Amino acid sequence: MCYPEKKIISRCKWCEGDSLYTQYHDEEWGVPLHSDVKLFEFLVLEGAQAGLSWITVLKKRQSYRTAFDKFDFNKVAAYKESRIQVLLNNPGIIRNKLKIRSAITNARAFIEIREKFGTFDKYIWQFTEYQTIQNAWKYLPDVPAYTDVSETMSKDLKKRGFTFVGPTICYAFMQAIGMVNDHTVDCFRHRELKK
Repeated sequence: MCYPEKKIISRCKWCEGDSLYTQYHDEEWGVPLHSDVKLFEFLVLEGAQAGLSWITVLKKRQSYRTAFDKFDFNKVAAYKESRIQVLLNNPGIIRNKLKIRSAITNARAFIEIREKFGTFDKYIWQFTEYQTIQNAWKYLPDVPAYTDVSETMSKDLKKRGFTFVGPTICYAFMQAIGMVNDHTVDCFRHRELKK
């Protein structure tokens, strides 16, 4: 009896070993995003990741959505001290006071950018001239932790009052929202997102 050959899918090495990681890699990572709510979500999550692994944040993502009003930046910007205390007692999120305060600070700065540019999307995508930078990394160690563009973005965001937006966090944000295609060339998503 002949069995059909099982097709082996080649992926970026970083997403192996956890189905949640694999699903995120296959469906979201590197897909260009233009919804301000989704952009704010990734800004908060990337800031929360600082010093931790992305899988830690992914596992808490649903709790973050509940805790932060589905990332409604207008609601988050209005959080008072009492809400910060509630968040600090929430085991479903990363209970770091600086990171929680940063989400609120960033929501306020996010709204200011929307008032000036119309949308945060219009503001953030200007750093790559409104298109995805198509990289062609052969191996995972080739992928940089930050770039000149992420440094420029970081400086501008900080100038506008954002926190937890260093060049490395900004580059991870760029990768997540599809401003760069950093899937390695052997990954099936690299080809799909290059089209």
